[in-house]
Amino acid sequence: MAVENVIWPRYLDASVSREDGRRVPLDDAVEEPTVDEIAQAVQQIGYDAVIERDVTHPREWDARGRVLVKGAEDSTKNDLVQAVAAYVGILRD
Repeated sequence: MAVENVIWPRYLDASVSREDGRRVPLDDAVEEPTVDEIAQAVQQIGYDAVIERDVTHPREWDARGRVLVKGAEDSTKNDLVQAVAAYVGILRD
């Protein structure tokens, strides 16, 4: 069975506290990350990304979407989110 990880924009959002769902250190977080940036970062680290735009995280009101990461059996979710955050930061520079 294929492992499918979900990455919500709030995991990388600098305006979200750790308590409210940010999963990366503030130094690695970015302001208002988009699913397009996240998907591009996922592809940069070698995985397939599927964007779902019309879904809303349970703790949010606005649908910011999410990114499904396929084929990441060789990585923990935490490592995956950290790597994606680093690449989103690079993409913005």
